[in-house]
Amino acid sequence: MTNGPVLIDLEGKAPKAGPAEAPPVPDDAALPEGRAMQSVAALATARPSRLARWFWGLLTLLLTTVLSVAAWDFVTGLMNRSPILGWAITALVAAFLLVLLAIALRELAAFARLKRMDSLHRAAQEALAGDDLKAARDVVARLDTLYANRDALKWGRERLAERAGEQFDAATLLGLAETELMAPLDAQASREVEAAARQVATVTAIVPLALADVFAALTANIRMIRRIAEVYGGRSGTLGSWRLVRAVLTHLVATGAVAVGDDMLGSLAGGSMLSKLSRRFGEGIVNGALTARVGVAAIEVCRPLPFSAGRRPSVSALVGRALKGLFATGRDKGKA
Repeated sequence: MTNGPVLIDLEGKAPKAGPAEAPPVPDDAALPEGRAMQSVAALATARPSRLARWFWGLLTLLLTTVLSVAAWDFVTGLMNRSPILGWAITALVAAFLLVLLAIALRELAAFARLKRMDSLHRAAQEALAGDDLKAARDVVARLDTLYANRDALKWGRERLAERAGEQFDAATLLGLAETELMAPLDAQASREVEAAARQVATVTAIVPLALADVFAALTANIRMIRRIAEVYGGRSGTLGSWRLVRAVLTHLVATGAVAVGDDMLGSLAGGSMLSKLSRRFGEGIVNGALTARVGVAAIEVCRPLPFSAGRRPSVSALVGRALKGLFATGRDKGKA
C-alpha cells in the first residue's frame, strides 16, 4: 500500500479538461424540422399500390356481401318465427338504407359543389389569359348567383352590379369582383388559417404524448381546409374534405413547400428564443408555420377567383398574428 497519490503516465499529450476547449455545438442540430406536418403530408399524399387497392376493394365487396346475406337470412328467419318482430326489423333495415342513401346523395352534392368551384376558377383564369370581356361577365354572373343567399355580401353584390357596366376589359371587371366579393371572404378564411396554426403550434409545444402532434396537425388541417371551402361556397362532405386535403398537400409536396428550407421558416425556427430553450417550442412554431402555408394553398385551391387585383395572404403575416402572445418570435427577440 502507498501513503500518497499514485501518478500514471499517459503516452502522448494529456488532454485539456475545460469548457473553453470543448467543441462548439452546431446550430443546425437544434433546428426544428416540423416533423408532425411532414408526417401529415406523407400520410395524406401516400397512394396505395395497385395490389393494395385490389385487396381493399375485394375485401370491402366480400364483407358487404357477407353482411347483406347474413342480414337477409336473419330477417327472413325472424319473420318465419315472429312476423311482427320480423317486420319491425325490416323497417329498421329500410330506415338504415335510407340514411345511407341520404349520406351518399350529400357526398355527391358536395362533389358537385367542388366541381362547380373548380370550373368557375378555370373560367376566370381563361378569361384573364384571353382578356375575354364576355367570359368575364359570365364569371361575374355566376359569382352573383353563387353568393345570392349570403347576406354579408349583399352590399358588395349591389356595388358590383352598379359598377360592372362601367368596366371594359376582363382584368378590371374581375378585379372589381375580387375587391367587392372576395375581400371579406379572404379575411374570414385567413382567420380560419390563424386559428388552425395556433392550435397546431400549441398542441405540439405543450402536449408531450407521442403522435399527439401528428394527430392534432392532421385533424386541424382537415378542419381548416373544410372550413375554408365552406367560406368560399364549396362546402364539402367527408370524402370531399379528404379529396381537398390530398389536392392541397400533393401540390405542396410537389413544390417542396412542406419543408423547413426557405428563409422564412429557417429564421422563424432559429430566431425564437423559446426554440433555443426547448426543441418542442421550436417544433410548435414550425408546425404552425407549415399549417399556415397549407392554409394559404387551400385558399388558392378553394377560391373561385384567382389572385389578380387582390393580395395573396402572406404566410409570415398569418404566422405572426396566429402565434402572437403564445411564443416569442424572431421579431420579439430584441424586446425579450
